[in-house]
Amino acid sequence: MVTPSTGDWNLTPKFHELIDVSLLDKDKLKEAINRNRSVLSEKLLTQEEEFDMFTRFYHGFLSELNIPEYNKSIAEEIAKDRTYKNDKYTICDNLSEELENLSKKYKLLMLSDNWPCVIPYMKDYNIDKYFDKLYVSSVYGVEKKDGTFFDYPIEDFGIKPGEALFIDDNESNLDIASTKGFDCILMDRYKKDITSKYKIINDLMEL
Repeated sequence: MVTPSTGDWNLTPKFHELIDVSLLDKDKLKEAINRNRSVLSEKLLTQEEEFDMFTRFYHGFLSELNIPEYNKSIAEEIAKDRTYKNDKYTICDNLSEELENLSKKYKLLMLSDNWPCVIPYMKDYNIDKYFDKLYVSSVYGVEKKDGTFFDYPIEDFGIKPGEALFIDDNESNLDIASTKGFDCILMDRYKKDITSKYKIINDLMEL
């Protein structure tokens, strides 16, 4: 439903404002991020916990890169912006219209591999109202890839095999959802001309 405004979830607009990425070795940056990525899998319930997590994440990999005049306050500023500001997101065109139309006929649930900040974001853009429930991975301490994430909506809504449709832009997530009894469709919103064993749609209106 949304994409990173810079093309990279971790290198947010504030990151680019405070860090001159052109001066960094791309391979070393990628390696440093990957070494600290485990921090991002923590179970979080509040944005305050999220801010603390992102502070440790950014300070962890930025302190490895020997950036001139770097100090922890820079990581804190980036983390605060990522947690509390919405400029890191770009919402898909016509999404509100698509969700409004679908919500008139179906129960809509959202499963998102994300952190608590996604909830106020959806409220700010007035799209949370179309969903009967939002499931955010950090709140449950699992992600789509873990499989058990799907058990929560199944239990909450009494979903039986073949009764619900799961849509995602990641085929591996569809593979997992299908083992849980969901019918699956691959979203290719940006028309990347991909192939899949699943039916492909370019927007929710096609449903």
